[in-house]
Amino acid sequence: PQIAILFFLLGILENTGYLSRISNLSDRFLQKFGLSGKSIIPLMSSWACAIPAIMSARTIDDQRERLSVILAAPLMTCSARLPVYTILIAVFIEPGKFFFFDLRGLALLVLYLFGLIGTLAVAYIVSKRSSIKDSSLWTLEMPLYRTPNWRNATYNMYLKTRSFVVEAGKIIFMISIVLWFLASFSPRNQSFLDKKFEEYTMAKPEQNISRESVELEYSYAGYMGKLIEPAIRPLGYDWKIGIALITSFAAREVFVGTLSTIYSVGSEDEQPIIQRLKSEKDFKTGKAQFDTATSVSLLLFYVFALQCMSTLAIVRKETGKWKYAIYQFLAFTIIAYLFALGSYQIMS
Repeated sequence: PQIAILFFLLGILENTGYLSRISNLSDRFLQKFGLSGKSIIPLMSSWACAIPAIMSARTIDDQRERLSVILAAPLMTCSARLPVYTILIAVFIEPGKFFFFDLRGLALLVLYLFGLIGTLAVAYIVSKRSSIKDSSLWTLEMPLYRTPNWRNATYNMYLKTRSFVVEAGKIIFMISIVLWFLASFSPRNQSFLDKKFEEYTMAKPEQNISRESVELEYSYAGYMGKLIEPAIRPLGYDWKIGIALITSFAAREVFVGTLSTIYSVGSEDEQPIIQRLKSEKDFKTGKAQFDTATSVSLLLFYVFALQCMSTLAIVRKETGKWKYAIYQFLAFTIIAYLFALGSYQIMS
């Protein structure tokens, strides 16, 4: 629904002649990063979702610039990151003011700026290193302001939304099945899971551990979380956070729902999750699991990591090659890991 609404609103702005003026105003600034005014609309769309932003890059005639936008757009702070940001910011930053600015609001603004800087940096690097030649000189005829054609805007929304559902939807559907299977089934039998649930309940009755959290721990996804724990320990994460990282590759906002299941929170409402994360202790050290260092590390990881299978699917569809999606995924994951590692090691 968000994608359809976004396409409809962009269609209205385009029909009124306003988008052309936005492009003209931003052209001189974007030229410093190998882009032009045509790139501003896809990049702005990425604040809602990278998928329609990448699809809207079709309007860019220069293939080198189009590739730069496709590869850089996912770093803009999309709406799927907001649940993760708001939860983690609330965990380690207490309510307060810096002059007349809210501290949590400033932290969120900084994360948006990190995403914007990262986007422009990636676009600049791709533009400079790409073997695709600059194929066009951007010119623009400024249209008159006019009343939008509602029929054209609606039909354009229908065509673009159908293209996404039919083409990218097939890949997303298959990936979702795999992730659901990993999180829902276990190599262990039911008697083993029942025994573990009883052991956990007797050992920590005050935590009100749910059966779902135990089943998730010993699911295939749970074993994957423990498998990657040695790699994510330097970032301050345990196997539980590892599971949340794995499941959120389907969509970033899944991170919150996964944490609510793992930590036995009955609701995905923000407040109980925040309180539970604040009280969570590391089993080995006894220290707070979600301290400032770990929370900042997670925030930086989510700023740069490409944890969205839908975006990878649409990158492959728009470029026609899996190599760009794979390179993009690996590069952003490495960058995210290094930023998260550096922040945790400095702050811990």
